Amino acid sequence: MDKNFQEEQFTGIKFTPPLYKQRYQFIKDLVGKYKPKKVADLGCADCTLLWMLKFCNCIEVLAGLDICASVMKEKMHRLSPLPSDYLQPAERSLTVTLHHGSVAHKDPCMLGFDLVTCIELIEHLEQSELKKFPEVVFGFMAPSIVVISTPNSEFNPLLPGVTLFRHPDHKFEWNRAQFQSWALETARRYDYSVEFTGVGHPLTGMEKVGFCTQIGVFVRKYAQTTESAQSEKPTEAVYKTVFKAVYPSLKDEKYLQNAVVSEVIFTAQIIKRSLLDRLMSEHEEYNDDPTERKSKFQPSMNRFSEDFGKALVEKSMEPFVNGNVVYIPLKTIFSFPKVNQLCGTFEKLHKLIAGKVTLSSDGSAVMFNTEHENEEN
Repeated sequence: MDKNFQEEQFTGIKFTPPLYKQRYQFIKDLVGKYKPKKVADLGCADCTLLWMLKFCNCIEVLAGLDICASVMKEKMHRLSPLPSDYLQPAERSLTVTLHHGSVAHKDPCMLGFDLVTCIELIEHLEQSELKKFPEVVFGFMAPSIVVISTPNSEFNPLLPGVTLFRHPDHKFEWNRAQFQSWALETARRYDYSVEFTGVGHPLTGMEKVGFCTQIGVFVRKYAQTTESAQSEKPTEAVYKTVFKAVYPSLKDEKYLQNAVVSEVIFTAQIIKRSLLDRLMSEHEEYNDDPTERKSKFQPSMNRFSEDFGKALVEKSMEPFVNGNVVYIPLKTIFSFPKVNQLCGTFEKLHKLIAGKVTLSSDGSAVMFNTEHENEEN
């Protein structure tokens, strides 16, 4: 089904933004308000809404379901991670899955969701499917919130060119009284409350027809117990998974380690460069007398013995140079906000960079050789 079928194609009326974008923005605003972690879009079609929702930081699981696999497959590649997602993994985890199947059938993969959206879906259902729909969504899936949008037939006279329904695949279109009657009965039966709103304002003077798209927002009245959620859980999966993407996340230690090692090296390089620039500046202060310059600069680069250097690292957070090696205490690196945020604890920092970064013999400092620095200077 064409989820982005635009009512604007009818002459005489234009919605700004386009009506389908208003419907999707309504869902995004709802996500921003309630912060659901798991969201399912039933009748996801070309996956546009799922693609928009993958950028919402609160969401960790996205699932789409549609009866037409070919429509999903056309643009499902947009749901795959980008190279930038691997270069800079997000703190949250995100898994996106697409299923081929009917909303009239129950499948355990659809359990445990916080929000279920049904945007311009129910009007595409046959009567037999519509009859089963409430039990599947509200009885079996039982999410905290369900959003259902459907055309308001009272608005149709304002859409020139519409004779019966707005789309050839629509099996029915309800007026506000019909939709609200069905929604209120469904809410009563499954212990939900429901509020009505919509998108697509009518023209001035025609407000009595209501919104072009009517929307019901259902909120479950009582938290579902584990026992009730499991009691009717089917053991057999009926949907076919056609796509799955697991985004790189800092919750995965492999990606966290890569991020920490990169940040530690980056931070240490900045500290090293600052230290060497300062020492070079000191060196240039004595450029009037090359002999004096050499005698005074050289000790500054070698002013610590190996043992004294270790003692300094243990007692201070100051980086220092010993011979051709720069020592940058891990505690100094850990004090940088980005490193601290990634690791949380000093012990975890030490664990994540072990074997990945060159450390001093006691493991308390990152070491860099300055030979190449001296050659460049």
